[in-house]
Amino acid sequence: MARGDKSAYTDKQIRQAEHIEESYEEQGVSGEEAERRAWSTVNKLSGGGKKSGSGRGHAVNKEPAKTGGKKGGAASAARSPEERSASAKKAAATRKRNAEAKKAA
Repeated sequence: MARGDKSAYTDKQIRQAEHIEESYEEQGVSGEEAERRAWSTVNKLSGGGKKSGSGRGHAVNKEPAKTGGKKGGAASAARSPEERSASAKKAAATRKRNAEAKKAA
């Protein structure tokens, strides 16, 4: 369990953390690490739990949720055209094989 009291978080923030955690677990991250990362992301997005009181609100920072497509660019650019082509051909063959297996099932 991540440290800290979660009672100050809104229902929406809790749902966001759960979805983010599930996504990390699907990627093979351990449950404890996935939970830690999920709450870190929610805190980065919203600035932490929402406390009651006038004038405490501020805009949500959506930038952390938009980093997905940017991460792979540098790694891909570092490879040669031949390596990228071979990888694309391998991926296409895998997609074709999976589609055929799905039809047969």
